[in-house]
Amino acid sequence: MIILFILGLLLGSVAVIFSLQNTAVIVVSFFSWTLTGSLALILLMAIGSGIIVTLLLLLPEFITNYFRYKALKKENTKLEEELRKQKQLTVFAHQTAPTMDQLEKIEHGAIEEPPI
Repeated sequence: MIILFILGLLLGSVAVIFSLQNTAVIVVSFFSWTLTGSLALILLMAIGSGIIVTLLLLLPEFITNYFRYKALKKENTKLEEELRKQKQLTVFAHQTAPTMDQLEKIEHGAIEEPPI
């Protein structure tokens, strides 16, 4: 991930240096629109619009990954609690058979892990 950031930073720097060295006045026509300006300004606007379009295209994936992360974190917490209960049941099973009252306490999380 950091390599891609560095590569993007280098590519952006080269683009900025290129645009600053090309200051000729040009005319850009797009359908009925006409834009007159320096080549550097036009290139920087093109780069900026490309960045904005890229971010807009990546936004849905970022949002999906965020919600998936939250769901997995919640599931992990639930599984950790289930594992803790199973460890307590195993310890009790090795020592003595647990009573129904102890089983209910374990299921409700009232008994803490025994010291090891």
